[in-house]
Amino acid sequence: MNIAHIPRLRSLLTLCLGCCAVLLSACSTLEHGAAPQLERQATWAVLPFANHTETPLAGQRAESIAEALLRARSQAQVRRYPAASTQEALFEASEQKLQEDALIWARQQGARYALTGAVDEWRYKVGVDGEPAAGVTLQIIDVQSGETLWSGAGGKSGWSREALSAVARQLIRDLLNDALSGLR
Repeated sequence: MNIAHIPRLRSLLTLCLGCCAVLLSACSTLEHGAAPQLERQATWAVLPFANHTETPLAGQRAESIAEALLRARSQAQVRRYPAASTQEALFEASEQKLQEDALIWARQQGARYALTGAVDEWRYKVGVDGEPAAGVTLQIIDVQSGETLWSGAGGKSGWSREALSAVARQLIRDLLNDALSGLR
């Protein structure tokens, strides 16, 4: 091997490592079960999302994104649990009670499926770039039986110039696409 080529090889290796670092800096992870067979025309209810973060109203923000994506992805009627009585506190003591009440409400509305979830991360990372990061779990519930038909969890971080809501939308969209791939 010619010694004159060694600096070029080092430069190429450095460039490749730099590209890999850039690609990995905005990544996501998803974990989910197999998509259930769901009726395409069924009525859906979007139930309150728990907020396990220190960011006020992160659950309602994720709920709103999930509702819009569910409406766009399915051809079903979608109803959302009335938000007036679910004003989020930083530490919600009655989270389980709220979910039970919301499921009763969904039954009264004649919903077949319910979408609910939790927000585990919703922030801009501390540092020079302030990258957005979101982490959510989603569940699809059979409203009549209360059985969880599907669940998935994911986390995604974005580039420093991206909006947190855009990163969260991409994450929720990816999870919902997997969950709704069994629509018939």
